[in-house]
Amino acid sequence: MNSVSSPNPKYHIEEGRFSIQHMKRKGITAMPRPHSHELTELYYLTEGERVYFVDERVVTVHKGELILIQGRELHATASSEIAEFERVLINYDPELLPSLLRKESKWFHNRRYRLFRLTLREQDEVQSLLNRMLDECRLQRAYYEISVVTLFAELMILLQRSESTSQTGGTKHPLHHLVTDVATYIREHYREALTLEETAGHFFISPSYLSRVFHRLTGFHFREYIVHIRIREAERLLAGSAGKIQEIASAVGFEHLSHFNKTFKKSTGLTPLQYRKEVKSQPSSPFKG
Repeated sequence: MNSVSSPNPKYHIEEGRFSIQHMKRKGITAMPRPHSHELTELYYLTEGERVYFVDERVVTVHKGELILIQGRELHATASSEIAEFERVLINYDPELLPSLLRKESKWFHNRRYRLFRLTLREQDEVQSLLNRMLDECRLQRAYYEISVVTLFAELMILLQRSESTSQTGGTKHPLHHLVTDVATYIREHYREALTLEETAGHFFISPSYLSRVFHRLTGFHFREYIVHIRIREAERLLAGSAGKIQEIASAVGFEHLSHFNKTFKKSTGLTPLQYRKEVKSQPSSPFKG
């Protein structure tokens, strides 16, 4: 395997048939001109927006969306009005995948690209898989290439199971904006004793409607998403601070330490103390925090 120099190493495995790169940039950027390559492209945007020109269409890719582009398809990407972005880029030979996942017709439906609008749950799963692939490439432990290809196959299965897809990448439906606003509100107030009824009232909609549309578009139940945000923030604090477990539990919205410990272990498989020790003993990860 070889890679370009940091801070954005591009890892190549399987004799160049697969590459992966994590990158974060600020400012207006664009490819100097449209280009094509033999390998299929997978582009996942973790932050910001990017504008693609592909299949003779202008396609806006938003945070949490993933675009696949067929090999040999001419394409270019540039900044939108949101200049800062973060992404993971994979180029791959479809023959690396299991036979059922190789055919272009299974992915592109007679077009040259496919845009996936992932639910919040799917975004977390995609990010986790990409993170593990990057870690395997960086650490190069025994059998890491096999591990990367296996994780990649799992990612592609996730995409096949996803129902939140779009071919054109047009303006989002107002309902998408509503759910995005609700998720943002939860992320801003997760330390508080949020309830479905109070949140629905804030947005002037009924609790039952909010519960239904939030789950349909995110994959999370309302309360489940609050817990998810709290645990993710607890993970960040456990990894990046020396705060006491009791203090961290309180800081992320748990009134009782016992409830925090039980919920954290159910979510991560580790107690908060075990998690802190494990994270501290490992190299930092591209997606931590």
